[in-house]
Amino acid sequence: MKVILMADVKNLGKKGDLVQVADGYARNYLLPRGLALVATEDKVKQLARQRDGAARRKMKEEERSRELAARLDGLTVRVYGKAGERGRLFGSVNNKDIAEALQKEHGIEVDKRKIILKEPIKQLGTYPVQVRLYPQVEARLTVQVLAG
Repeated sequence: MKVILMADVKNLGKKGDLVQVADGYARNYLLPRGLALVATEDKVKQLARQRDGAARRKMKEEERSRELAARLDGLTVRVYGKAGERGRLFGSVNNKDIAEALQKEHGIEVDKRKIILKEPIKQLGTYPVQVRLYPQVEARLTVQVLAG
């Protein structure tokens, strides 16, 4: 019997997969637990439409990420903080501060979780920062930490 999985099933497949299983396994285990639906012609077509829609959304999001990466590459963002002697900051500059400065200075909104800092910045100076917008889409920007 062919079924469409409604949830991930170990050793069988992932949600949305069309799989061939034994009739008894489908009737006694998968269907009663809501893990699968019988694969009728209409449901298979509906599944194909959903996959196409998801693929289109994914492509659009990747395209938007590439455009944003092109805008971000080489950009310089200034972040101000109170500093003591020898340029040491009181506190630190983290990815949230960088995202806010990017929004204020350049009008570009980036989720703070996409800004990758190995550790918070605790000194005045210029630092390269990586922004991962999508799995294979990354941008580099420069953060200037200034006393202010």
